[in-house]
Amino acid sequence: MDQRVLIVFLWLWSSAVPDDVRLVGGASRCAGILERRDGGDWRAVNVSLSEWNLTSAETLCRQLDCGSVLSLGRPESSSRTDPPSYSRNLQITCSDPDEVRLVGGSSTCSGRLEWKHHGEWRPVDASYSTRDLKFPAVICRRLDCGSAVSAREIDESSDRPVWGVIRDCVESKSTLKECVVTEDQSSSFGMEITCSDSVRLVNGTGLCSGRLEVKSDQRWSPVCEEGLDLQGAQVVCRELGCGAPSVFKGGMFGEVEAPLWTRDFQCEGNESTLLDCGGSGSGRNTCSPGKAVGLSCENPDYFRLVGEPSRCAGTLGTKDVKGWRPLVEWGSGWDQRSAAVVCTILKCGSAVSTRAVKHENRRPVWGIRPSCVQTTSSLLKCVDYGFEFSDEGLEVICSDLLEKPNITFSFSTDGVSEATPQGFQALIGTSFNITCSIKPQYEGGDFQLIFSDSVTTQSYTLTAVNHSAHFLFPPATQSHGGQYSCVYHLHVLSHNFSSESQTLSLTVGDPLRDLIIRCVVLIGGLLIYDTALYCYYKVKTRQIPRDY
Repeated sequence: MDQRVLIVFLWLWSSAVPDDVRLVGGASRCAGILERRDGGDWRAVNVSLSEWNLTSAETLCRQLDCGSVLSLGRPESSSRTDPPSYSRNLQITCSDPDEVRLVGGSSTCSGRLEWKHHGEWRPVDASYSTRDLKFPAVICRRLDCGSAVSAREIDESSDRPVWGVIRDCVESKSTLKECVVTEDQSSSFGMEITCSDSVRLVNGTGLCSGRLEVKSDQRWSPVCEEGLDLQGAQVVCRELGCGAPSVFKGGMFGEVEAPLWTRDFQCEGNESTLLDCGGSGSGRNTCSPGKAVGLSCENPDYFRLVGEPSRCAGTLGTKDVKGWRPLVEWGSGWDQRSAAVVCTILKCGSAVSTRAVKHENRRPVWGIRPSCVQTTSSLLKCVDYGFEFSDEGLEVICSDLLEKPNITFSFSTDGVSEATPQGFQALIGTSFNITCSIKPQYEGGDFQLIFSDSVTTQSYTLTAVNHSAHFLFPPATQSHGGQYSCVYHLHVLSHNFSSESQTLSLTVGDPLRDLIIRCVVLIGGLLIYDTALYCYYKVKTRQIPRDY
C-alpha cells in the first residue's frame, strides 16, 4: 500500500461506522487483530508496518471509541514467507474504554487501582476482588503491563466514593463496565497492584509459567533460548513474584514468528529486573524453530501452616490482599488424605495428624473443599472465597516438623587429632566430647547419642539445655572407634517427633603401634631404595668396556 492509497484508506476509515471495523482475539474489544467488514464478511487488513504508524493507530482507537494506543506490532501468526516489515494481520492494543489506571506507584504499571466509570475516576474497593492474582492479572494485561506481581489492600484513612467490582466478572467479560457495581458506596480501603514493567510469561498454565517476552519500544518480543542462562531465569522469576526457576528451555509454550529479542542477557542473579542485567547484542533477529525460551518458576507462597515455630505444623492458612486467613472445612471429608496433600505441597513430608481446632475469637476465614483437595495438586482450585467469620480452623502436623540436629567433635588441646573426609582420627589417650545441637524451635526435648561399630550398638541420652547437649568421654581407647549420630526427640502437639543428624566416624589409633608401623615403612622404603641403587650401579659397571 503506497502513501496515497493509505491516505485514501484513512479518509474512508474516518467515515466508516464502528460496526465496519473491529479488533479481534485480544483481551478486550479494544485489542487484537485488525479486521474490516467487506460486504458480509470480515477480512484482516493487510498493511505494511513501515507505513502504518502510531497516528494511524490513534485514528483507529478513536474510531472504536477506545482510549490511547498502547502497542502496535506484528502478531505471532504471521507467515514465515512474509518480509520482516509486512504482516497479514496487524495487531493493535488500545486502552480500555472503561479506562483503568494505577496511580501513586513508581511507574504506570504499579500503584493504587482506579477506575473511570461514567466519566468519574474512583478507587476500586479491595473487598470485591478475589484473593489471588487472577483479578490483578486481568488489570495488568489490559494495561499492557506484563504479569501481575503482587496485590494488597491499602487503607485510604477516610471513607471516599469507590467503585465495586463483581467477583470474578473481569475474567470472563469483554469490557470492565459489565463488572462495575453502580450503586454509590464508600470505603476506606483500596487496592494496590504491582505489575511487571518489561517482562511477562504468556501461554503458560499459571501466573508463574509461560513463554518469556520482553517489552521494548511498546513491543513485546520473545527471547531466544541462547539469550538466557540460569542467573537470568532467577531474575525473571523473582521479578514476577514467583519462586525459584524449575525449568527453562526453548519450545515449551509454542513456537513464534515475531521478531526475537536481539540481546543476550548476562545476569549475576541479584538484579531487580531483567533489563538491569548486562548484555551484548547478539546480532540475531531470528531464532531456530522451538527455541523461544519458556520458563517455569515455583508458585508463590499462597498457603502456610501458622501458629507454631515450625513451618510444618500449625493451622492451615491462605493469603489474600488483606493478609493471612485461616481455612475452614466447607462440606465434609477432611481427613488424613487431605492433610497429606497439604504436607506434600508444602514439602513437609507425610501427614502425621490433622483435626479441627477452635480459636479464642471469631475472624474472617475462607473455606476449603476436602473432596477437591484429595484429587488435585493445586490447593488454589479448592478454596471458596465466600466471606465468613468463624472461630474454627484446621490443624495439620507433618512429619518434617523438626530441623535436623548437628553433631560436632571437640578434642583436648594436648591430644593429637585429625579431620578427614570420612570423619576424625585421634590417638589413644586423647580426651574428647561430642555436642548435639539444633536450631531453636521448641523448648525442651532430649538428645540421644547413638554409637555403633562392627560388634555392638550403644546409646546415651541427655536432656536438651539451650537446644544442645554435651556428651563427655574419658581418654580415647580403640573401643571408642566407630560411627556416631545425634537423634533429637520431642513431644509436641500430642505427638512424639524425632530427627537424626548426619553420621560421623571416629578412628582411634595406638601411638606406639603407629610409630612402629611408620618405622617399618621407613626402613622398608630405605631397603628398597638401596637395593634399586645397588642394581643400577651393578648394571652400569658391566657396561663399562675394559682395556686389555
